[in-house]
Amino acid sequence: MKAAVIEEAGGDFVVKEVDKPSPSSNEILIKVEACGICHSDNFVKEGGFPGLEYPRIPGHEVVGIIEEVGENVVQWEKGQRVGVGWHGGHCFECEPCRRGDFISCENARVSGISYDGGYAEYMTAPQEAVANIPDELTSAEAAPLLCAGITVFNALRNSGIRAGDIVAVQGIGGLGHLAIQYAAKMGMRTVAVSHSNEKKELASKLGAHEFINTSEKDGAEELQKLGGAKLILATAPHSDAITSIVDGLGIDGKLLMVAATGEPIEVSPMQLLMGRKSAAGWPSGTAIDSEDTLKFSAMTGTKPMIEEYELDDVSEAFQQMMNNKARFRVVLKM
Repeated sequence: MKAAVIEEAGGDFVVKEVDKPSPSSNEILIKVEACGICHSDNFVKEGGFPGLEYPRIPGHEVVGIIEEVGENVVQWEKGQRVGVGWHGGHCFECEPCRRGDFISCENARVSGISYDGGYAEYMTAPQEAVANIPDELTSAEAAPLLCAGITVFNALRNSGIRAGDIVAVQGIGGLGHLAIQYAAKMGMRTVAVSHSNEKKELASKLGAHEFINTSEKDGAEELQKLGGAKLILATAPHSDAITSIVDGLGIDGKLLMVAATGEPIEVSPMQLLMGRKSAAGWPSGTAIDSEDTLKFSAMTGTKPMIEEYELDDVSEAFQQMMNNKARFRVVLKM
């Protein structure tokens, strides 16, 4: 089969023929139709993940058709269209797993990092990592929802917000353009927060009721004029931008961060004490969370904006995503 392989940390993609994998007793074999490119795939490209072994095929936004199932697999069958996201399996034995908190598994596996992922014509995956794909979504549309989509959808629905609450989405990019759609369709008064007017019209089309350009006005002050945000969902990995709008939280407001940046944000205890405000983070979710995300997306017509590339053009596609030139997700088609 053809695959895009990283043979060593910092190496280039090598598109070549490799052996087609076979599923173990608890795995399925997927004939890949589409695989999204995510910023987190750079962990594989540059060697930034603990325990990563090479050669490795990246990819954790995978959609395809089941071609074969292992002897212990009973839930899935040949011919089903399924997806695999960031959460690539769990041990069932550690304390978080015994409590049903599979996303916090101490021995969690990551698709495309712990084992070969979807930048290939075929891949195998543990049966617990697999999600069903609704017919209403194409494979290319569904792929980014298995990471970008589930991350913001799961964060929003677990944040404690209620219909009519003010929800500010910081950043209108790969995560933010989906978060705006989800928040609006969940019944929230949705505020898009950006550093320019470039995406103002787009934000409105996505469902935003308000737009704040932080290069022209103070974002926190503008949110307070609206009554204070019940939730600020930070989707753009710019620590200073996140820091600047913390004071836009209303009473019992929460700053919820899904933007994966290693840079610290600055929040003083006094900013949180008055008004019972809080700051937290949220990971993605498990396979059943992916299914919930996909079903809601299909029901409400929520879709990612994507650019499609062939597997042979993986290097160009990867750079388009890593350089933030894509509007807004990049998908490899097999």
